[in-house]
Amino acid sequence: MRAVHTLVVLTVAALAALSTFAQDGAPAIPLAGSDAAAVTVPSSPAAWGGPRTGKEATLAERVADYRIEATLDPVRHTVEGRQQLTWRNRSSQAVRSVYLHLYLNAFRNGDSTFNTELRAQGLNDGMADGEWGYIDLRHVRQAGRAVPWTFVQPDGGPATDRTVVRLDLPQAVPAGGSTTLDIAFFDQLPKVTARTGWFGTFHLVVQWFPKIGVLELPGERGATAPRWNVHEYHTDSEYYADFGHYDVKLTVPKGYTVGATGALQGQPVEAAGRVTHHYVQGDVHDFAWTADSRTAAPLRDTWTAPGTTPVAITVLYPPEYASNAQPVLQMTRRSLDYFQRMLGPYPYGTLTVVVPPFNAPHAGSMEYPTFITVDSIEDPAPGTRARYDLDFVTVHEFAHSYFYGILASNEFEEPMLDEGLNEYWNTRMLGPHPASPSVWASLLYAGGAYSFAGFPGERFDMPRPEPADPLGQNAWHRLLGVGPVYSRTAVMLHDLEAQLGKATMERAFRVYYERWKFRHPSVADLREVLAEVSGQRGLVEAVFAQQVYGAQPVDDRIERIVSTEMTPLAGHGVGWDEVGEREERLREQWKAQHPHARGAGPFPYRTTVIVQRRGAAVPQTLVVRFADGSSATVQWNGTERWRRFDWVRPARAVSAQLDPARRHLLDVNKLDDSRTVAADDAATRRWTLDFAAIVQALLALVAAV
Repeated sequence: MRAVHTLVVLTVAALAALSTFAQDGAPAIPLAGSDAAAVTVPSSPAAWGGPRTGKEATLAERVADYRIEATLDPVRHTVEGRQQLTWRNRSSQAVRSVYLHLYLNAFRNGDSTFNTELRAQGLNDGMADGEWGYIDLRHVRQAGRAVPWTFVQPDGGPATDRTVVRLDLPQAVPAGGSTTLDIAFFDQLPKVTARTGWFGTFHLVVQWFPKIGVLELPGERGATAPRWNVHEYHTDSEYYADFGHYDVKLTVPKGYTVGATGALQGQPVEAAGRVTHHYVQGDVHDFAWTADSRTAAPLRDTWTAPGTTPVAITVLYPPEYASNAQPVLQMTRRSLDYFQRMLGPYPYGTLTVVVPPFNAPHAGSMEYPTFITVDSIEDPAPGTRARYDLDFVTVHEFAHSYFYGILASNEFEEPMLDEGLNEYWNTRMLGPHPASPSVWASLLYAGGAYSFAGFPGERFDMPRPEPADPLGQNAWHRLLGVGPVYSRTAVMLHDLEAQLGKATMERAFRVYYERWKFRHPSVADLREVLAEVSGQRGLVEAVFAQQVYGAQPVDDRIERIVSTEMTPLAGHGVGWDEVGEREERLREQWKAQHPHARGAGPFPYRTTVIVQRRGAAVPQTLVVRFADGSSATVQWNGTERWRRFDWVRPARAVSAQLDPARRHLLDVNKLDDSRTVAADDAATRRWTLDFAAIVQALLALVAAV
């Protein structure tokens, strides 16, 4: 029977034709389209059960309940699992078919959606025989009856992709009702690859169990009718799931250290050379775990803050990276302090942090509820770039506890709400790296004005002249991959904060967190909170139209600055000789009366500055400085492609500067934001000296070798 199931695959066209009606003739529930991306219509106030007030019995509106028993074979790198999944139908119509994610099948073969997209990016899965991974359904039963299943490709991926499966239930789930599915499954873990797998005795077991998709209702993330939101596992996408309750028993050989989502229930139970660890966690939407016989003695601590739940922190690390454990713990504590202050309380009682072993970097830098993995760094001494990198990754993965974990946005369709918001807050928290080499920094940033990291560092990482995709595009339809989502979202929010004010931005994000925690907000919901709290709806909507729903570069520049002395001119009845004599006389008189004056004279100067716009319209400030030390400031808030500004002043102009506060880091080129009236070779000298220093350093290095 299993062989028959594995042969059944449908093309997208066939699936669309068959999914119009369920088996009993009732209208079937459609799937979110492969082009689904940033939502433009705000969610209903009642979406996902309405805002959580704290008076409810549970933190989240729980939809799924998982009871799992799993046994790890660390030699074959397999997991035998049995799962009891209870799912609640929140909709007002009966549900005949449900959909499960089988994420581990992304690593089943080279023709999965994941690996097909990987090759299209010019990359290789790098897997050899014996290193592939997969998940097999052994059986699925509903009330004792066998449930047939069919592999489907909702996003139009290859027919060989098996990361989404449709279950056609013998008994429909009535509106508001629940059903329980008994599932037996088998995992072959891959050699450590994207976010999962084994290396030696180390096992990171994530996206390892059959996980039900999300049934969205009208008013939730732009839905106008019930729809299944269940996408294939793409190379650049991550996850989206309903909140629920997890009760998981993990059996491993004696001598293995285990870490997992949730809280350990009692002491592990040993029998026949194996040990069973029992973990429970409610109000989360995933479960991850690790097991390794080489793990050093775990580093444990408890974090507390007034009015919050104490958090038991566990840092798991291999002996070769013992130097990472204490820095990771310190930064985890700092992160808890910062984000509970900036956004709101961390609501769980545990947090496990895993430092992967040597040669397992693909297991690092990932996030799951109450469970994160960080990087493995050689010698992360304080004040070094290595330490900054370790700190940044630790902050980044912890911050996912809020954006991926508690807010639980849709990482498939709106990755900016997770990776982008996360990068913004990471950079805000850590700021520039204090040990950035000034020579290299000056090569990377205009005039050496910035250090290597911070928001200018994010600016350096992002595409500026031609942002190919809107920030709100989904994770897989992107010319440059999902990478620009991180940096460009962070810079966009930096620029918006510069307009709204730091305190306003912080207040808006606290409202966003409080209103949408445990409720899967959309991009439109974030937009509405920012507009509401700031009171500047026009500005917020313009920024979202340009950068989130559109992909417009920002590129304003000083096109020209001219400052001309308005001396007397010849005309009818007045010759040049007479004018010249008068001018000379007035200059001598004025100099005698103003012996210490700078940059001025008896005649005023007309100064003209032309500014030009080659991208989206943004509110700009223009400052013109004059030789007598005075200045003039004007605002350029129009949508015109260029504009002329004129002044008649006693002194000549020296320079013109757009965006003096550097509010617009999205700008393509900050070098053309300023001009001087007279040629200034200071920048040329600076670049020459820096370049010479680099050449000398390279020559010294060669000589040393």
